[in-house]
Amino acid sequence: MTPDLTIGVVGPHDLVERVMLMGHAAAPLPCRLVAAAYRDEQEAPDKVTRLGPGVDACLFASPVPYDLARRSGVLTMPATYVQLGGAALVAALAKAALDTRMDPQRVSIDVVSRADVEEAYTDLGIPATDVHSRDEPGATGTIAAYHERLARQGATTGALTCLPAVAERLQAAGVPVIRIRPTSAAVRTALHTAALLGAHHRLEESQLTVVLVEVPTLREPVRRAAPRYWRDELRLSLHRLLVQEANRINATIWPIDDHSYLVTATRGSIAAATDGFRVLPFAARIRDELGLAVEVGVGMGRTTHDAESHARAALARTQAGKQAQGFAVDREGRALIPAPRMPPTGSTALKPKGVEVLARLAAKLEGGDTVVDAEGAGKMLGVTPRTARRLLRTLVDEGLAWPLPPNRTPQPGRPRQLYRLIVEKLGPR
Repeated sequence: MTPDLTIGVVGPHDLVERVMLMGHAAAPLPCRLVAAAYRDEQEAPDKVTRLGPGVDACLFASPVPYDLARRSGVLTMPATYVQLGGAALVAALAKAALDTRMDPQRVSIDVVSRADVEEAYTDLGIPATDVHSRDEPGATGTIAAYHERLARQGATTGALTCLPAVAERLQAAGVPVIRIRPTSAAVRTALHTAALLGAHHRLEESQLTVVLVEVPTLREPVRRAAPRYWRDELRLSLHRLLVQEANRINATIWPIDDHSYLVTATRGSIAAATDGFRVLPFAARIRDELGLAVEVGVGMGRTTHDAESHARAALARTQAGKQAQGFAVDREGRALIPAPRMPPTGSTALKPKGVEVLARLAAKLEGGDTVVDAEGAGKMLGVTPRTARRLLRTLVDEGLAWPLPPNRTPQPGRPRQLYRLIVEKLGPR
């Protein structure tokens, strides 16, 4: 039996409560509704993040929270919103006609598109010449100021708003206001759409996906100075690590040759392991524990052969561009390049640039030695070993350092990881 779909309901408390009371019976497929209520539309991206990856689809109260979540990059699942035009707008206009303070022909309307406004007024046989509308997104304060300015200038007799927080601000400012509330039919239609989107998404997530992992270090010729056993030990350690990662995401793995591996999984499991195809799968752990850089290509297809062909095309793209973006190819042969996530609005701290970190370390190196570990780098930079380890990984990502094979010791615990700093990239000193 197919498990129930999970739909996240994101909106103000009153609408979320209303949808939850309507229940999954309004959806065409068995589903579970998860509430994610907010006080202000600006909280929508955070609410989506809190829902987590277990949600098959999201249903938003209006286009505003949907657009905020989409632009912030947190939407990793399909989403839709409740339509507020049509019957919902006509009902609000009927309330405005009953309000002695308001003239429906001289109001300001937000969120609803101008086309929907014109259509509603045409259906009612009322001219919309003096009706002001604003459908572009914005902060609560900005939209409230738009309505209040028009009312103060005498251009309107009141406001029709889709946003509860805007309604509260206008009431406090003494501006006549009526909320445009979705009809029950609009909510049922939105739930229906969300359920169908979620079902399609679940089918997409189960499609076959192949991951090719190549290790340049193991592909290069053996240096005479290198111990004979370390390459075999490194290969065994890498295979053990990849088996652990594959088991974690319910995938299978087998070696292709001495320097490459093939992983078979589903799109959903790989998407979860790559933050929605934003970071290379397995690469971070391989780098952290074995000090190895890897080249990865991800391919999807209707058959194993198609998926592997697309994975090889993606791997070639990664090797040619040396960029993480576009390392995955969908079943149509198109590169998947997800939208970047926007940084948190309250964060202003800047990470040190790799060149600056390299220059600070190079200034404190003695005797021409360019090999450091996290503990030594931390002392030179005046930071904790954990922070130093992160900075050294940044140098590796920027091509300013090279991780050496792990320095194994008889003592238990993680082997000491050494890095060779490429001080030549600093130029003449």
